[in-house]
Amino acid sequence: MFSKILIANRGEIACRIIRTARRLGIATVAVHSDADAGSLFVREADEAVRIGPAPVGESYLRGDRIVEAALATGAQAIHPGYGFLSENPGFVDQVTAAGLIFIGPSAASIRAMGLKDAAKALMEKAGVPIVPGYHGAGQALVLLAGKAREIGYPVLIKARAGGGGKGMRRVEQPDDFADALASAKREAKAAFGDEAVLIEKYVEKPRHIEVQVFGDNFGNAVHLFERDCSAQRRHQKVIEEAPAPGMTTEMRAAMTDAAVKAAKAISYSGAGTIEFIVDASEGLRPDRFWFMEMNTRLQVEHPVTEMVTGVDLVEWQLRVAAGERLPLSQDEIRLSGHAFEARVYAEDPTRDFLPAIGTLHHLRFPASGAEGSLIRIETGVRQGDAISPFYDPMIAKLVVHAGDRESALKALIGALEQTEIAGSTVNTAFLAALAADPDFAASDVDTGLIARKQAALTAIAQPSPAAVAATALAASGASLTKAGTDPWDALAGYAHWTPVRRTVTLAYGETETAASVHAEAGRLLVEIGGAERSVPAASRIAVWPGHVTVFEGAVAHNFKVPDPFADAADAAAGAGSLRAPMPGLVKVVRASAGEHVSKGQALLVLEAMKMEHTIAAPHDGEVAEIVAEGQQVTDGAVLVRFVET
Repeated sequence: MFSKILIANRGEIACRIIRTARRLGIATVAVHSDADAGSLFVREADEAVRIGPAPVGESYLRGDRIVEAALATGAQAIHPGYGFLSENPGFVDQVTAAGLIFIGPSAASIRAMGLKDAAKALMEKAGVPIVPGYHGAGQALVLLAGKAREIGYPVLIKARAGGGGKGMRRVEQPDDFADALASAKREAKAAFGDEAVLIEKYVEKPRHIEVQVFGDNFGNAVHLFERDCSAQRRHQKVIEEAPAPGMTTEMRAAMTDAAVKAAKAISYSGAGTIEFIVDASEGLRPDRFWFMEMNTRLQVEHPVTEMVTGVDLVEWQLRVAAGERLPLSQDEIRLSGHAFEARVYAEDPTRDFLPAIGTLHHLRFPASGAEGSLIRIETGVRQGDAISPFYDPMIAKLVVHAGDRESALKALIGALEQTEIAGSTVNTAFLAALAADPDFAASDVDTGLIARKQAALTAIAQPSPAAVAATALAASGASLTKAGTDPWDALAGYAHWTPVRRTVTLAYGETETAASVHAEAGRLLVEIGGAERSVPAASRIAVWPGHVTVFEGAVAHNFKVPDPFADAADAAAGAGSLRAPMPGLVKVVRASAGEHVSKGQALLVLEAMKMEHTIAAPHDGEVAEIVAEGQQVTDGAVLVRFVET
């Protein structure tokens, strides 16, 4: 076994690898960018090496610097985690050329599965079913559009390199094909350095079911059952579970057999995932699943497999890379209970899941699960950390396990309702709504469920009167308990230099509420709109600069405590302009100065947090100025100025 490894990754997955390495007595080396110098994974590792500035192209994608760091610190092997260089065969070659061990598959295996078109041809030859489509080398618009017509709409445009939903577009009709193709190619080029795409038939009621496989260097390969990842938005997974609901013995045997066959076809070693698209229009049938792609790495959602099998997949990775055989045979791997994983992101579901940034002024996860369940929190952040615009905005993964799906789902909802995050907009309310959705609860889920129900799932109920009162009390700073030794510190019905009644103004969205707080008979009362209300002792509140957040279930209601001077300055500066909702790169500009635009018209495309976001006109008007294509902008920067009328 290794004595020291380097982790070529960051955040949550780096912390996850460190945890297993420490249990096995293996020292760890972290590499970090300038933006991550104070991060949790850097603190948790035994050593840390700076490898460059914040942009990934200057740090986490610099394989040469990572290899240099491994050699300088005496690490024997490099664990790539997921994302970044984890599926880059060139990086594997760099690692092995330096005399180090890559904790993952061979460069040849990664190359075999790295391009979706070549992988599908290989799988077809190995007897693994593949979905109808065009996987050729030709990339001309006229050719691809013709192939799409032959396949039949709707079709799916997919980047042939990479994954994670990037470079992927669903196209419903021929008129939309050209624009969707151009956008997919741009996104694929930015994410993977390869703009080539393939075209596939879009399955009308698709489920995304994947099989965890594992191989060693002695020709052995096993599966660790399946995961269902059908709950997706914009082709990115939201809630994953194991095992797949509705799975039959016949279907499982067919899928896992195909998955192991795929792994053996490329002499696979290490952790890998075979992803299948399943037509669930008539339930799960063994003749209705097709190979999509193989992820030649550890998956984000690997904890659900660990929860239902009791296997530490990172430990298996380390053992196999160190030259050991698979720890268990196929017959020794057992399936027990049900597990869910929910990905908690800094994003705004009410704004089409726009990524968010901010400082995590308050961060609290449940310490234990509901009775009869287990809970596991996978995170790479602490209270006080900032969500960086340079990397994926995932805050944590909430993982639960119970004896059956119903109990596990109940435990997941409970965990989401107990999670408290303030300082950034987060998706916990959306996740809880999805988990409680009747169709999801009944296992009637497909990859289009969230899109069909997005409005309902992302709707946020208004804060209750009790929540508003609790917020007003927190914002006022009033307390019946003394904060210090000064007897005037507390508001308890008497004041010497200030009035007994304190007033405060709260802003919730576009609505402002005036409230006053006063003490009466040893208790604090809040008056709003002429009505008095006492504040429940169990209120869950977080106070942070200029804001108060009150938690009701899984919903975090963020109230702003307005500063009239600052607000006036902001209003003056922002009049007649459209500002960047986050830092990013202006990829495409679709309007020009002097042009008259209509409300909702696309003005430009902003690339931020590895995704493209279309910025539309908020109203009719004439463009006075617009940002230049290719410009890097900061959060709040003016993108468009309109002619004032």
